[in-house]
Amino acid sequence: MATITADQKFELLQLTLPPAPKPAGVYKPCLVDGNHLYLSGHGPVREDKSLIIGRIGKDINMEAGKLAARQVGLTMLSTIRENIGSFDKIKRVIKVLGMVNCTPEFERHPYVINGCSELFAAVWGEDNGVGVRSAVGFGSLPDNIPVEIEALFELK
Repeated sequence: MATITADQKFELLQLTLPPAPKPAGVYKPCLVDGNHLYLSGHGPVREDKSLIIGRIGKDINMEAGKLAARQVGLTMLSTIRENIGSFDKIKRVIKVLGMVNCTPEFERHPYVINGCSELFAAVWGEDNGVGVRSAVGFGSLPDNIPVEIEALFELK
């Protein structure tokens, strides 16, 4: 029985990738070093290139924050596809750092970042799509986006 590839899993999810964002400063959106792929912090870019904005606990609720984190994951997948061509070239997710723009009272940062982590698990599987992770709250993020995520992957 043939194993389904990450590219095939993504196609089965029937999701649409937003355009890969261009750097908004002096940095590279991704960098390959040996067998590692580093992705800079990404925000939630929509298909029309606009950003999802709002502070969790003030402007948007936790569920909308989780959906924004999923959108960040899609944005990261877009950067991967544009720069290395295929999700099949990723062996596994090593680390995800999720930053949540939220009120001081908000405490469910991991729940919000699950939006991205669940997407990665769906694409690369439970073993290879889930790595170590930090999910932390911030008082603000660029352009008032609700979530910013960076990640490290191992390449095949």
